[in-house]
Amino acid sequence: MDYKVSVIFITYNHRPYVEKALRSVLEQETDFPFEVVVGDDCSTDGAQEVLRAIAAEYPEHEATGPQDRQVRLYIRKENTGGRPTVNVYETTKRCTGEYLAYLEGDDFWTDKHKLQKQIDHLESHPEHIAVTHGCVMVDEKDEPINDEEIKKIGSLYDWSGNFTYDDFCWSGKWPGHYASVVSRNIYKNEKFDYTILYRASDFTDDAVILLFLLMQGDIFRMDCDMSAWRYVRKTGGSNWNSLAMKRDIATEDCYLSRTLMKWVEQYRPLGEYSKKRCLDDFGLALKGFLRKPDRKSRQFLKDMYVYGIEHVVMKDEKTSLFGFSMKFLLSRIGLTKI
Repeated sequence: MDYKVSVIFITYNHRPYVEKALRSVLEQETDFPFEVVVGDDCSTDGAQEVLRAIAAEYPEHEATGPQDRQVRLYIRKENTGGRPTVNVYETTKRCTGEYLAYLEGDDFWTDKHKLQKQIDHLESHPEHIAVTHGCVMVDEKDEPINDEEIKKIGSLYDWSGNFTYDDFCWSGKWPGHYASVVSRNIYKNEKFDYTILYRASDFTDDAVILLFLLMQGDIFRMDCDMSAWRYVRKTGGSNWNSLAMKRDIATEDCYLSRTLMKWVEQYRPLGEYSKKRCLDDFGLALKGFLRKPDRKSRQFLKDMYVYGIEHVVMKDEKTSLFGFSMKFLLSRIGLTKI
């Protein structure tokens, strides 16, 4: 069967939440068939049993008519070794649909017409590569989060209408939370080397996916909430926000940015934003080195200098790490310009 939409459903140790998440997809009311492609990264908490039981309710090609839907399981025998982006990429490549939707096993959709609304939009707006919407933030018990500091994190996705590549660079916003994205299946055209999804980072995939899309078209954000983002941050948790507590996210983000710039440069010239970002990342590294000048901080500083400063900022003009560091510091107190 030809499915119009493939839902990329990523999960790892989401036993308490995975049934709610998966059924929120399967309960969608659509006039087109869709498949749910589940990528389980070798869960050890009983989530696999839940997934198999639900998948058995939706066997391949058994139903007929426009309400056809299928669950295809890809359960890894070994964990990716803390590299969820590998699971995301390999699950995505198994999708056959004309369109793609995204959901992780601890989030869920809240509107039974979400897929229909978003596909209708893309069908009638060929200028848009994807469409998103708002989301609500909930805790472990599905209760809305009212903590103002946490809600500020959700403001990253506050946007209305058209969102462009330049908006992604300069606005400080993203066009939509992972669970809100429905896009055209760009992976069928092999226009770019999409393996950068897992090569750029072992941990971050949503920013890279949005970059893929925005390099090929604009994203439209609807002014409605149709999904729930489960925001849990606790010691020992296996979700992204809990795991992030153990990681140096600021440093990782600098390395991710550098890797993605190199990738983007293969396909389009870098603009002024890239120069600003390289200066910001170098400044972060220099500040860390001056605070604690050890081997690790020096290597980070050198890594942010090579390519970012030598190639992007200075555009291969003659410079040195020490000389540019001094110039950078002087520029911060207004004695020179870069």
